[in-house]
Amino acid sequence: MFAAMLFAISIVALAQFALHYWRAVVAGIAGQPLSERILTAAGVTAEGVTGQDFNVFVGLHDLTPQLNPGGNSIGLVRAYYRVIRTVNQLSRVRMPSIAAWAESELATCARYAAVQIERRLQANLEQAAAIRSC
Repeated sequence: MFAAMLFAISIVALAQFALHYWRAVVAGIAGQPLSERILTAAGVTAEGVTGQDFNVFVGLHDLTPQLNPGGNSIGLVRAYYRVIRTVNQLSRVRMPSIAAWAESELATCARYAAVQIERRLQANLEQAAAIRSC
């Protein structure tokens, strides 16, 4: 019985650590500067990136081709965005502090998607240059 309880606590602690680590990685990527061409394509300013811009950035991300088979997908961030958006909608009236946190998380998701577009475009340019040099 004790071993099962210890195992369950370990699994919960590992899952909590993994979630915090993943959020830190996403926040680190989202903290990178955004290029003017991505912001212009999305029709937003660098200071004005909000959670509502996420769908615009996802649409642009889906339009950009991926020549390099690397893993700069935004699938997990899309799922996280949906969960946090639901939390935001449910907490808007009764818990404004949680709604404010959710808004900041939604903006982080939008900035992450914008940075991933930039990374994908840069990788495509590098691969095109490598092909031309052959």
